[in-house]
Amino acid sequence: MAVAVDTNILLDILLPDPDYKDVSLSLIIKYNKTSKLIISEIVYGELASQFAEMNILESFLSDAGIFLEYTKPQGLWIAAQAWKKYSIDRDEFLQCQSCGHNQLVRCQECNSIISSRQHIIPDFIIGGHAQEQAERLITRDRGFYRSYFNGLEVECPVI
Repeated sequence: MAVAVDTNILLDILLPDPDYKDVSLSLIIKYNKTSKLIISEIVYGELASQFAEMNILESFLSDAGIFLEYTKPQGLWIAAQAWKKYSIDRDEFLQCQSCGHNQLVRCQECNSIISSRQHIIPDFIIGGHAQEQAERLITRDRGFYRSYFNGLEVECPVI
């Protein structure tokens, strides 16, 4: 069984995040015992920005038992279809990353609606990669991945 790991889980450990470091590390340890941990090239690229040298990043991944697996065409297709749905369905609502609830946010000064493109195509490639090449995705962005990648098991660290 393969388990895909999102960038935010690894950054929780590397930076470290005071709230999520321990629970994210626990998930990595848990799945390292029973599964092959994999990351996409997107996660690799996002993670690389935190390392001064490539060999240090490679050592970190090796020590953590995490393998880079490139996204296959089917995973890219899945990502593109989810991106298309997101682009069509996107409205003025902001989506909670934890539960997926949409809400309208207004400026306290002028009452204008505040909107933002919350997700970009790399987020969808991470999801497509996970859906095609893993049985589960470990991420803190549970609401988004559950909304756009039906059938993908998503696990989020709980504090």
